Amino acid sequence: MVAFSGEIAIGCDHAGYILKEMVKDILSKEGFLFKDFGAFSEESVDYPDFIHPLAKEVNEGKYTRGIIICGSGNGVAMVANKYPDVRAAVCWNNEIAELARKHNDANIIALSARFITINESLEMIRIFLSTDFEGGRHERRVKKIKPVF
Repeated sequence: MVAFSGEIAIGCDHAGYILKEMVKDILSKEGFLFKDFGAFSEESVDYPDFIHPLAKEVNEGKYTRGIIICGSGNGVAMVANKYPDVRAAVCWNNEIAELARKHNDANIIALSARFITINESLEMIRIFLSTDFEGGRHERRVKKIKPVF
């Protein structure tokens, strides 16, 4: 696997807090660096309050990769995908994580804290961070993913 270099934006809501902290703890020991956008506890919060700032900075190019986590992965992905240069992919297995990068040039992985284990999360994140975009016919399609309003 190719090592990702650079700081990774990471954020969650209360449901994703424990998984986020475990991911940061384990992957930081492997040399990964994180900018934590919160949440910072299991106290109930509104995920858009944390995901909007993260997605805005990915959209602006301050971070090239992000990890977002909530109970299902769907809510955080919906928020992140409001930004024109963000492509957040909800991933639930290794193949989806790999294809999200290879075919869709996803720059944020959205994970479900309630439906996947820490080990599954770590595998998907490692794949997501080490997989390059294939370009070619996929590049033409990705360029068409823009807001229509």
